[in-house]
Amino acid sequence: MSFADGLLVAGAGLVAGAVNAVAGGGTLISFPALIAAGNSPLVANITSSVGLVSGYLGGSMAYRSELAGQRDRVRALGLVSVLGGITGAAILLATPSHTFDAVVPWLVLTAALLLFAQPRLAGVVAARRERRPAGASGDRGVGAPAPPPAGHGITTGVHVGVFLSAVYGSYFGAGLGVLLLGVLGILLADGLQRLNALKGVLSLIVNVVGVAVFVFSGRVHWVHAGLLAVTAYAGGHTGVFVARRLSPMVLRYAVVVLGVVVAAVLFVRG
Repeated sequence: MSFADGLLVAGAGLVAGAVNAVAGGGTLISFPALIAAGNSPLVANITSSVGLVSGYLGGSMAYRSELAGQRDRVRALGLVSVLGGITGAAILLATPSHTFDAVVPWLVLTAALLLFAQPRLAGVVAARRERRPAGASGDRGVGAPAPPPAGHGITTGVHVGVFLSAVYGSYFGAGLGVLLLGVLGILLADGLQRLNALKGVLSLIVNVVGVAVFVFSGRVHWVHAGLLAVTAYAGGHTGVFVARRLSPMVLRYAVVVLGVVVAAVLFVRG
């Protein structure tokens, strides 16, 4: 690994950590940087998943208060997330490199479109919350009726939606949080912040399971993964100070444009 490649990956990790903290879509930063540093798309995808997993842990810890009372949900949907994470990781490892090379531009483009749709999706979730009767949401005021039980609303549709999201997230991580928030926000009756906290825990589970599988695959560039892990963690804590000087919407759309450009380059290269 050259010094320039190491600097590129470290810088990408710093930016990806900050972007994930502010707008999401950090994989669209780290993934092309890893390719530019000489990794194949398949190795870059796996290495990015391993290197960025530390960021999900920090986000879940920050949401501890919103996770209160959701233990049953985490247990029920956590198991589904584990199964989906294992399935997605197994499919990825079984995918020949040339096949993944052909699919990855579409995955990058899909992730960019998901990120583009995120504000509208959040608006749909918020509007649905406002239409519920008082006390049905976790974002309740003093003296409001208690929210529904933690396991309330865990239907077959929620399990299927979380499972499919987990499969996608373990196969290609960008856009996982958007998918999960859509499933949870549309199918569960609760406040946006509580659902966002639940989404973060499930994303962490999916990524940890995927990393546990990838560790033994022999397809992780460990030096690059280590650089990402350190700098992404730092980016989520210190780089966010700089990132927040920009509008989250502007930052999100900048990442979307980058994703579209990367997808176009990959299509041309393919």
